[in-house]
Amino acid sequence: MNDFFLENIKNEEVIIIQRDVIRTLIVETSSKPGNFAKVATAIGLAGGDIGDITTIKDGILSTVRDISVFCESSDQLEDVIKNVRALGPDVIIHAITDDVLKAHEGGKIRMKSRIDVRSLGDLQRIYTPGVASVCLDIQSDPDKARYFTSIGNSVAIVTDGTAILGLGNIGPVAGMPVMEGKAVLFDQFVGISGIPILLDTSDPDKVVETIKHIHQGFGAILLEDIGSPHCFEIEERLKEELNIPVMHDDQHGTAVVALASVLSACRATGVDPEKAVIGQVGLGAAGLAICRMLMAYGVEEVYGSDLQQEALDRLKSYGGQTLQSLEELMATCDIVVATTGVSGLIKPEMIRPGQIILALSNPNPEIIPEDALAAGAAFAADGRLVNNALGFPGIFRGALNAGVSEITYPMLVAAARALANHTKPGELIPNPLDPTVHQVVTRAVELAAQQK
Repeated sequence: MNDFFLENIKNEEVIIIQRDVIRTLIVETSSKPGNFAKVATAIGLAGGDIGDITTIKDGILSTVRDISVFCESSDQLEDVIKNVRALGPDVIIHAITDDVLKAHEGGKIRMKSRIDVRSLGDLQRIYTPGVASVCLDIQSDPDKARYFTSIGNSVAIVTDGTAILGLGNIGPVAGMPVMEGKAVLFDQFVGISGIPILLDTSDPDKVVETIKHIHQGFGAILLEDIGSPHCFEIEERLKEELNIPVMHDDQHGTAVVALASVLSACRATGVDPEKAVIGQVGLGAAGLAICRMLMAYGVEEVYGSDLQQEALDRLKSYGGQTLQSLEELMATCDIVVATTGVSGLIKPEMIRPGQIILALSNPNPEIIPEDALAAGAAFAADGRLVNNALGFPGIFRGALNAGVSEITYPMLVAAARALANHTKPGELIPNPLDPTVHQVVTRAVELAAQQK
C-alpha cells in the first residue's frame, strides 16, 4: 500500500508526493558532534525523506538509531544507502529492514510465567518441595494434568515446511514466522498457548511417529502448511492413533471459512445451498476439504475438477462426484468455488447468468469479481477476506473447552454456521478482528461437541 506525505503547503495549494519504498536503517554513529547531521544530510542529498527516528542505544562511544526513510524507488533507496555508507568508519549501517521485518525482529512469541516468584514461599509452592504433591496427584489421575498444568490449554503447531503460504516447499525454518503468527492469534483471540514444532522430515511414518512421541505435552495438534498429498495420510493416521484433537488447518480451517462464505453468498442471493449444484475447481488440500465440508453440511450435489487423476479419485472415495473439465463444471454448477492458485483461469465467457462465483486464490483470483459480475454472475468474491484466522482459534478453543478427543464434522459445520450467522448484511464473512466472532465460534463448537 502506498503512503502519502504532505510535501508543501503554500497559498492553500497542497502537493502530495507518493512514496513507494519505506525502509528502516539501523545506524550506529560514533559519539562525535555532528555525526548524525551528516547522516541526515546524506539521506537528503539522495532524495530520501526521514520519518521516525528512535534511539535504540545511547552509549558513551556510539549511538544506535532506527531511522525510517521514504524513497520514490528502489534505485533512490540504493543511493541513500550508498551515501550513508560513504560517510566512513564513524557511521555503520547494521541492518536495512522494513515495517514487516521490523515486526518480526526477535520473534513474535515467548514463553512467559503466569506466576510471580517474589518470596521463598512462592518458590517452594511452584517448585520444590511443593510441586511434588501435584506430580503425585497427576500420577494417580492423569486427567488432572488438564487442570494443574498448561497441557489443557496448549496446542502444538506442527509443520514440515512443504506448503508455506503460496511460497511452496521452503522448509520448516523459513516457515517459522507463519507458525509464530498462528501462536499470536491463538493467544490474542482465544487465550491458547500455541507452540511451534518444526519437523525436518516429510516422511509420513516419521512425522506421525514424532508427533506420537511428543503429543502428551499438548491438548491438541494443529497441522500447518503440510503439502499434498502426504498431508492427508498424516492427518488421518494421527486422528486414529491419538486421543487428542488433530486438525490440518489448510484443509479444514479453510473449508470452514469457505462454507461460511458460501452460506453468506446464498443468503444474499436467495439460494438454498442444500439444493444448489456446487462445483469445486482444484482438489488440493483446501479444495478436497471444501467438498467434504459441503457434503457434511448437506449439499446434495457436489462436483470437483482437477488435472490430477489421483485428486479426482480421492474425492470419489469420500463420496463426491467429478467432472472432467473446467468448462463442464462451469456449465453444470450454480455455485463455483475455486482454489487453484491459477490467476485468470475462469474466463468471463464461462460465467452463466445468476451463478455464484467464489474465486478464492490469493493474491490473484481465478477471475476478478468485477469481471464475473459484468459477465452475469449474481454474486462474486475473491479470497482477500477468506482468512483461516476466523476459524481455527475458536475451533480449538471449543474443542479444548469441551474436553473432546477429536474435532468432528458437526463441530466444523457448527463453526461455519456461526460465522455465517455473525456476518453483517452486505459482507461475505466477519472481520477476524471482531472481538466477538471467536467467542461465537467457540460457543458453537463447544455446543456441537457436547451433542455427540
